Amino acid sequence: MLIDSHAHLDSQRYSDDLEQVLHRAKQAGISGILAIGIGEGPAEMHQARDVVRRFRGKTDTPTLWASAGIYPHAAHLADEKALDALDALLAEPEVIACGEIGLDYYHEGAPHDLQARIFVRQMQIAAHRRRPILIHCRPAENDDACWRDLIDLLRKHWAATHLGGILHCFSSSLDHARQAMEMGFLISFAGQLTYPRLQMLREVAAQLPPETLLVETDAPYLAPVPLRGQRNEPAYVVHTASALAVIHGCSRDEIGQITANNFSRLFGLPLVVGN
Repeated sequence: MLIDSHAHLDSQRYSDDLEQVLHRAKQAGISGILAIGIGEGPAEMHQARDVVRRFRGKTDTPTLWASAGIYPHAAHLADEKALDALDALLAEPEVIACGEIGLDYYHEGAPHDLQARIFVRQMQIAAHRRRPILIHCRPAENDDACWRDLIDLLRKHWAATHLGGILHCFSSSLDHARQAMEMGFLISFAGQLTYPRLQMLREVAAQLPPETLLVETDAPYLAPVPLRGQRNEPAYVVHTASALAVIHGCSRDEIGQITANNFSRLFGLPLVVGN
């Protein structure tokens, strides 16, 4: 039993074979996938929900849920119409989370103050709809400002909701993880956990309580070892789960059960049993 807590199933890289991708995930023991609804901008936020509806009720694919959100780079497109569309999507039963949202200081894009304003607006919408949030945070090289700003905004605008969320594709410090966990966040690891040069990330993962852990692919990006460089897909989350299991001294089945329980608890969902 495994849940891929973050996959971009609406990516054009799956346009020719999404059903086969989902079949392979089911065969690999993936019982559920959270499809991330950011698209290439606010006009495409609905596409993850549409994927969920397309495969609803099928027994040969994992259970699917969707999110919706406006990515930091698209903050300049977040007008009132887009924010109203987000609010409407978060009211849909298939859409269980708001995200991925947050801050990105690594790439040149929307100004940091604009990213912050749109991040706060989305937190307000998510709080109104009682949806946890999925956090994207990517700092500039050798600069902690992005994380400092993110944690500050979460404390001011989110912690009091007690809705929690997920730090997606986590690759930062133990201190940042602990500060987020104090606000009810789970910590999700993607394929980087398997990369040989990221021993420090594995050391962080080893110090986190099992009840705070999730695994993800961030597919189609960040394929884990031994598939690095290929198009990623949800079936490959087994490799990240295996790495996390070794780090915590348990079996992959046990880490699958732990992370699935954590996901279900966060979103108030019944546990999805796989093959």
